[in-house]
Amino acid sequence: MYKYIRGQYRDHSHHLFIPRTVTVTRGHPLRLEERRFLHKHRKGFFTILDAVGLDERFKVTIPLLLRQIEGLKLLHKTRNPKTADDKRIVAIRPLRKLGGGAVKPFSLDDTEDDDEDSDDIILLEKKIKSCSMPEPAMKVCMKEMKRLKKMPQSMPEYALTRNYLELMSELPWSKSTTDQLDIRAARILLDNDHYAMAKLKRRVLEYLAVRQLKNNLKGPILCFVGPPGVGKTSVGRSIAKTLGREFHRIALGGVCDQSDIRGHRRTYVGSMPGRIINGLKIVGVNNPVFLLDEVDKLGKSLQGDPAAALLEVLDPEQNHSFTDHYLNVAFDLSQVLFIATANSTATIPPALLDRMEVLEVPGYSQEEKLEIAHRHLIAKQLAQHGLTPEQIQIPPETTLEIITRYTREAGVRSLDRRLGAVCRAVAVKVAEGQHRHGKSETSDALRDILGAPMYEIEVFERLNQPGVAIGLAWTPLGGEIMFVEASRMDGEGQLTLTGQLGDVMKESAHLAISWLRSNAKKSSGTFDLLDSTDIHLHFPAGAVTKDGPSAGVAIVTCLASLFSGRLVCSDVAMTGEITLRGLVLPVGGIKDKVLAAHRAKLKRVILPQRNEKDLEEIPPNVRRDLTFIFAGSLEDVLNAAFDGGFFRKRGQELLNSKL
Repeated sequence: MYKYIRGQYRDHSHHLFIPRTVTVTRGHPLRLEERRFLHKHRKGFFTILDAVGLDERFKVTIPLLLRQIEGLKLLHKTRNPKTADDKRIVAIRPLRKLGGGAVKPFSLDDTEDDDEDSDDIILLEKKIKSCSMPEPAMKVCMKEMKRLKKMPQSMPEYALTRNYLELMSELPWSKSTTDQLDIRAARILLDNDHYAMAKLKRRVLEYLAVRQLKNNLKGPILCFVGPPGVGKTSVGRSIAKTLGREFHRIALGGVCDQSDIRGHRRTYVGSMPGRIINGLKIVGVNNPVFLLDEVDKLGKSLQGDPAAALLEVLDPEQNHSFTDHYLNVAFDLSQVLFIATANSTATIPPALLDRMEVLEVPGYSQEEKLEIAHRHLIAKQLAQHGLTPEQIQIPPETTLEIITRYTREAGVRSLDRRLGAVCRAVAVKVAEGQHRHGKSETSDALRDILGAPMYEIEVFERLNQPGVAIGLAWTPLGGEIMFVEASRMDGEGQLTLTGQLGDVMKESAHLAISWLRSNAKKSSGTFDLLDSTDIHLHFPAGAVTKDGPSAGVAIVTCLASLFSGRLVCSDVAMTGEITLRGLVLPVGGIKDKVLAAHRAKLKRVILPQRNEKDLEEIPPNVRRDLTFIFAGSLEDVLNAAFDGGFFRKRGQELLNSKL
């Protein structure tokens, strides 16, 4: 065979002649591609034919073949890839059904990427087997792995299945951290990180103590409720640090799709697991501290109710088998310590609120803010602005002036921003070389930096005429003092209410009018003045919506002052719900309301009799500065609100003369 071809080339070396029917082997004529190859590489072919030894012949032949393969690869790339993929699928599928010992024929589409991908699948399978996942999850993974091996890479489901298996292998099925159960060290760490918050610290120490006695204790589900800026999120991070656990924060504000909690089903395009499973993948352990931030601001839409999806997550009796729609297998969440934060419980669904242990986080008093500023805030601002204590000194008097005249809040965020403004002003002077070392910031310098005071004590100026009283209100931002103003004019006995009042406050105003009418008739017998007089009741800050029953006693006091012509004591504030019989019922938010009265420099606070137990939560220094009067009826309220009493001495005479 070789002598014949060699002879053809040598006899016609001046011009290559390749007959159309040259026979290399019996019954197999040369194809057109073979003739072109011989024509293109005729010089190299002579060298191959001249080589006698097999080793020499291979050394010459292999470079030619590699060169031809590269050319064919380029030719395949220029063709339609869909057609090429379809041909490859048809060629590969029968080969996969062959036995393991069958030799796979050479294909131009087999590259190094295919070898690496097969190695990755083998490593992924080993990783899944070493995950120590539960048996049901392992069965699902093995089933998906078998499907993946039989699936060509060009199929869209190949990437989805592989992503699913990679997620299953990365989840911490049995990996956890060891809790630090030293109660003394935990107490010191909590005290160093946070000032006050005795109730929260005590609850964490109780958990540590029980954890020492029982190893398989389920993680508690806590809910910190309080105004913004009091440290709810930071105390959650400190709890994780105290326990020696990983910390992960999940922001739920504005979430309106239940798939954010439970994940999407894998039948959807772009499906992904929920935030709970994704958080476990990030932290890498099955007993982290999860902070569900702003749980009271969850939304609701056509995609479902995320608050309802959280019922399974936050139920200690159910979360040991939490099923994410993406995983479709149960995952144990019983060892996770869930901490939710909220500004108010009013917008939390009752079923969800019932599953959580609610811990109130009230606002800070002025003394607590002063201590927090000098322990934490000033040092943090100095570090952020590159200043040293030798370059700026903020005395307690200056800090107290910032607290009282430039901020009015339950937390310390505004105080932190004001201190940052002071540090920036000093940083400018230091950079210009005009600042003297060790200079303390005074009131005059504070006015130059922060401007005129934003808040002034206006209580005494606004109580200089009858028909004004001070109530105490609770808001998600903390307690606030609330002025109630009333005026009268000739008319038909109508009642006008302004100030964006809710239905409950409107009903309280009608209750106050009814009680005054009934008691005025008992004392004097005539009440013609109200029948021919219109009453206008106004609550300032009209842009803010107001509602709740705690303004009832303030409305009664305001109207009694209006018709008696007597001034309400300027140093007294009050709160409480009223009934038609004149009883004073208890209300909530006592600590925040008392702190608001203390911030306003008031001296006396009238509270319902049944709220006396709530004084235990008020700081001792605030209790020393205030005088508390507990009232069981409206007669007690009016006697305490007016100098010399209202009913005891001159009540009958005043009602006869004015009403």
